[in-house]
Amino acid sequence: MNTFLSYFNNPLLKYPFLGGLITGFLCFVYFLSLYALGIPPLGNIRVLDFGIVIIMMIATVWYYRKHVGHGTLHLWEGITICYVLNTIAALMTGWLIYFFVTAVNPGVFAEYVINSKKLLLEGKKQLIDQFGPETFAEQWQKVSAMTPGVLMPDEMTKKTALAVLPVLIISLLFRKQDYGIYRQ
Repeated sequence: MNTFLSYFNNPLLKYPFLGGLITGFLCFVYFLSLYALGIPPLGNIRVLDFGIVIIMMIATVWYYRKHVGHGTLHLWEGITICYVLNTIAALMTGWLIYFFVTAVNPGVFAEYVINSKKLLLEGKKQLIDQFGPETFAEQWQKVSAMTPGVLMPDEMTKKTALAVLPVLIISLLFRKQDYGIYRQ
């Protein structure tokens, strides 16, 4: 076990891991803020929490470049930092939301299912025209059978899909290599 934990002493994993934990907590605070304001916290507006993830990616890459890389950062280091941070943040946010909707207020998830059914009914005609009534019935069955267990994979999928472009941009912007060894 100590051998496994020693991998996280590497700054390339330690700083994004810690940043991911902080980010996951901040995204959960955003979720709680929506809940407190009476806005459906599992709705589409929750996607805006990805702004927190982007800010924390930038801060972590900047910190790593300044304090660990001493002003230099390879592209692969930036990509690694961003993806580790994003994955840890998504896992933490997903688990905290799962525990909230199962232990604190299951009504939040029930409202999410109801809103998903409404959304499906609004697009019923278009869905049937494009894919047929079987597809609509299948989707309706999936939404009706949803359990809070879908929140974790959903969080991971959304955050991973949203992260591709920002990760590349952040890594490219902060990339700085020492070319001194090539100049002789």
